[in-house]
Amino acid sequence: MNFFDELFTNPGITEALPEEFLATIQMVGIAGFFTVLIGLPLGVFLHTSGPDGLRPMRITHRIVSDVIVNITRSIPFAILMVSLIPLARFLTGTSIGPVAASVSLSIGTIPFFARLVESSIRDVGSGKIDAALVMGSTRFQVISKVLLREALPGLIAALTTTLVTLVGYSAMAGIIGGGGLGRLAYNYGLQRFDTTVMVAIIVIIVAIVQLIQLAGDWAAQRVDHRNAATAGSGRRHKSKPGDVVGV
Repeated sequence: MNFFDELFTNPGITEALPEEFLATIQMVGIAGFFTVLIGLPLGVFLHTSGPDGLRPMRITHRIVSDVIVNITRSIPFAILMVSLIPLARFLTGTSIGPVAASVSLSIGTIPFFARLVESSIRDVGSGKIDAALVMGSTRFQVISKVLLREALPGLIAALTTTLVTLVGYSAMAGIIGGGGLGRLAYNYGLQRFDTTVMVAIIVIIVAIVQLIQLAGDWAAQRVDHRNAATAGSGRRHKSKPGDVVGV
């Protein structure tokens, strides 16, 4: 039996793979939603409460940044997930499955995404912020209409990186009881030495990551008004036959 014949007759692929694929998508989707919901305002707070932010809060910023965010990011995800099993059981009523794993995935990636958000907002030019303040904009208006809007391409890139990281984390979560492609790779590919299942899972994970990256890159380019302005400027200043160059 060749590889392709086994691919369509292997029960690990025909029966278990669709269910575990949906479990992986569920984990990434739930964790991605809560990561953006909590991580985006957390990243904005880290920037605005910093020494050069709109509303410096030295003590609060140090507590959130150095204690909460940095410590959470320092813990390896496998250890973090095991230590959060009681919390996952308390919140979801179970300690196994994709929903329970989403608790650890969210807590593990929220600080990571918040740092990326903080870095993206930091790249916004201070001149635009000062101009908005001079025109009488409130801090909330500066955040919503200047910081987030100007940093949108970077924020989309940050979300793309976070989702790719979540795909990798979900594979580790599957080994510890979260389900998904990670559990299938462990049960079939490792314990049963099933090379066909392992190869199929690797191909699927690579395809998921590539789709996320391509979609993120496309979206970031679409909202990047700097590229549009440059292209428009190039069209307006394109030389025509008979034009005098250098005058």
